[in-house]
Amino acid sequence: MAKPVILFGAKIAVNFRNNNICTKEECERLLSFTNNSGPLFIIGTCGISLFGNYLIGILLFITHILACITVGIIFKFWKKNTSTNVKYKVTKYDNKLQNITVSNLGEILGSSIQSAISTILMIGGFVVLFSVVISILNVSGITNLVCILLEPICHTLGIPSKIIASIFTGLFEITNGISMVSLVNLKNISLNIIVTAFLLGFGGLSVLLQVFSIVSKSDLSIKPYVIGKILHGFFAAIYTFLFINIFPFFNLNL
Repeated sequence: MAKPVILFGAKIAVNFRNNNICTKEECERLLSFTNNSGPLFIIGTCGISLFGNYLIGILLFITHILACITVGIIFKFWKKNTSTNVKYKVTKYDNKLQNITVSNLGEILGSSIQSAISTILMIGGFVVLFSVVISILNVSGITNLVCILLEPICHTLGIPSKIIASIFTGLFEITNGISMVSLVNLKNISLNIIVTAFLLGFGGLSVLLQVFSIVSKSDLSIKPYVIGKILHGFFAAIYTFLFINIFPFFNLNL
């Protein structure tokens, strides 16, 4: 199953800051909305593989992008009247800009490939780690306990209790969570799709820690990223709800 590789936005933002291309505030704005799942994961994995319908994948991709743009517009005002013009001094993580020439082309390509492979391995490691954490939570009964505690609230909101465990899992790791959401048998499948949209936007604790491991190599704050992903999840869910109710061909309820 394809994994949502969404860390390269954070990596680029950190590189911009380490190379003094952008100010701290500008990079934090970039960080808030440039880490997103790609079309291969959303349309291919979520839509076609998990839900068995490419229309669901297209819907999720459209609302994902719209939510991303909305968050970007909102964060236009992040520390708008503040500007850190002092150059950030890179010591341990020195990423000097290089002009590409015939003589250093091999070196630059090698460094780029090495960096990309390192990032992909880190993503895989976090996915495995959180899959183990989720298994421990399930076996220990903590997941069931959370479902029992949240059942009255969900009943009040009209949310079926059997989808709670999927949401709880998705808050930790996005791929396992969405896979569980797609397996919940509901006549009102639009609820599955809306929950999936939220999880795609939020990303999960696993992705948050992955981004934090990258951001820690600079002076950027993780706070705008966390706020941005929460907003992204809510906006994606709202846009998905609106699309399902406005456009009949996206309404797949039985």
